[in-house]
Amino acid sequence: MFKHFIRLQWKAFFRSASFATNIWFKILMALGALYFILVFLSLGIGAFFIIEDAGLGDPLRVVNRYMIYYLVFDLYLRYMLQKMPVMNIKPLLYLPFKKAQVVQYSLGKTVLSFFNIMHAFFFIPFSVVLLYKGYDPVSVVGWHLAMFALFYSNNFLNITMNNQDRIFYPIIIILAFLGISQYYGWFDITLYTAPIFDLFFDIPLTALLAWGLLVAITWYSFRYFKQHMFLDGGLASKTAEGKTEDYVWLNRFGNLGTFLKNDIKLIRRNKRSKTTVLMSVLFLFYGLLFFSGGLEVYESPVWQIFAGIFVSGGFLFSFGQFVPSWDSAYYPLMMSQNIQYREYLSSKWYLIVIATALSTLVSVFYLYFGWKAYLAVVVGAIYNIGVNSYLVLWGGAYIKTPIDLTSNKKAFGDSQSFNAKTLLLTIPKLMLPLLVYWLGDFLWDQTTGFILVALAGVIGYAFKNKVFSLIEKIYKKEKYKTLLAYKQKA
Repeated sequence: MFKHFIRLQWKAFFRSASFATNIWFKILMALGALYFILVFLSLGIGAFFIIEDAGLGDPLRVVNRYMIYYLVFDLYLRYMLQKMPVMNIKPLLYLPFKKAQVVQYSLGKTVLSFFNIMHAFFFIPFSVVLLYKGYDPVSVVGWHLAMFALFYSNNFLNITMNNQDRIFYPIIIILAFLGISQYYGWFDITLYTAPIFDLFFDIPLTALLAWGLLVAITWYSFRYFKQHMFLDGGLASKTAEGKTEDYVWLNRFGNLGTFLKNDIKLIRRNKRSKTTVLMSVLFLFYGLLFFSGGLEVYESPVWQIFAGIFVSGGFLFSFGQFVPSWDSAYYPLMMSQNIQYREYLSSKWYLIVIATALSTLVSVFYLYFGWKAYLAVVVGAIYNIGVNSYLVLWGGAYIKTPIDLTSNKKAFGDSQSFNAKTLLLTIPKLMLPLLVYWLGDFLWDQTTGFILVALAGVIGYAFKNKVFSLIEKIYKKEKYKTLLAYKQKA
């Protein structure tokens, strides 16, 4: 039966309308996986010696101290990026397959997920180094197996936490606050969690507790998944009480106001769009890595512009890159109406500009790190409005990815978001402002670099009508390809 399921997915992959795109995406994924494998492998081999040379104490105890953050960050990435083990379940419910077999296959697939395998490239070499350094072999094996069980527990815990935002996000916020508290010396949660991980080494038999937890979570995931495999149950579309939101104050803007009202309602009512807004809020704090001086590698002035672009452009990158995919559910209906592409694109542009301006105002707290830090955010906002806002709309014409607004999966992207044209458009988004700033700073000074980047944004805004005409032509050219792509559910 499992061979039959594998054969079905194999055929679905090769018969998909986006087969060529999927091939390139798989290649990019393989390259990305190779990069992370090398990173984890390097850390697995070198972590012991780096910690030892730094004089931080017993390397194993140091790793155990911060293991709680490693586990939580792994769970966060899984929740945001890992696909749920659902493989076109609705058609299978009409066929003579046992639900238990479908669930076993779906959950079994997650065992081989890269989210699980990549940790082995850290823990296996790290454990080998521990053995080489003379640590007790039984204790090392017990600790290693316990870590193995805990990360696989994350795998199955992620399945049961799917669609449980009210549980997941408060936990993440609390743990983020605990991390900040530890950084500034207010409260150290690792004093209470490190002994638990140390116990797996000191008393190897306690690894059975971690494996007991894994068995319990796996069994619960199986039961949970199986109980929700009904068309009128877990697979049914969720409904909620309808609420009227008129936003009459936007009527003065005509058709542009109508599009803006639709976008505001879309953001407020749907899970995927709410997740995107949350992501854009998190971008506001991205600059702390660059402006706080916590990491020496980011102290170069060029990186300040990089930070300014992301701090002010969180909504632009997370929401703007999926225009017009946000409207994929009713895009064919829109295209059958007497709608001008210029008005449609303008509404998205104004929404991006408003969000960029608000992000810049909220980011005023970066003045704490000096006026140049906040100036980098302001300059980044000007460049985002004058240049990057056009580029994300332009790139959207080539991203033919239908979006499921009821799910927050793939919130960071999708396979069809990657193609040669969208990757080429990434260069002026990120690299061009860095190059312009570096040129000004190299020839004159840092202030000149800021001025040149801001000037590029102002010039871009001055050519707004001309640029919009070009983008409109591209959308018209790609119209029917986009409509065809939105019919594909795979």
